[in-house]
Amino acid sequence: VQLQASGGGWVQAGGSLRLSCAASGRTFSRGWFRQAPGKEREFVASIRWIGGSTYYADSVKGRFTISRDNAKNTMYLQMNSLKPEDTAVYYCAAGSLSEIATMYESWGQGTQVTVSS
Repeated sequence: VQLQASGGGWVQAGGSLRLSCAASGRTFSRGWFRQAPGKEREFVASIRWIGGSTYYADSVKGRFTISRDNAKNTMYLQMNSLKPEDTAVYYCAAGSLSEIATMYESWGQGTQVTVSS
């Protein structure tokens, strides 16, 4: 499965962005990860395609919302109340619900999110 992430950009602290992740085929689950300069890739959120169960990292709970559109085969990440520490390259991935990046089978190319203070 090929994944295409989009929607990143620059925003001031407190602002919002919505990321999208389109896929070339069907997946049972997808997730979002992020990687800041000099840091390891970290789990953000994941979603089960059938049923829509969602999982979040503690750092984004209450601010980020993961969702999917079955008709468009697209996953979204609505990010509100953004903080400078949310600045990172955001990646979408498919094949797991895990917080562990190596559990995922496919990865998108990443989209940069920059939050200024």
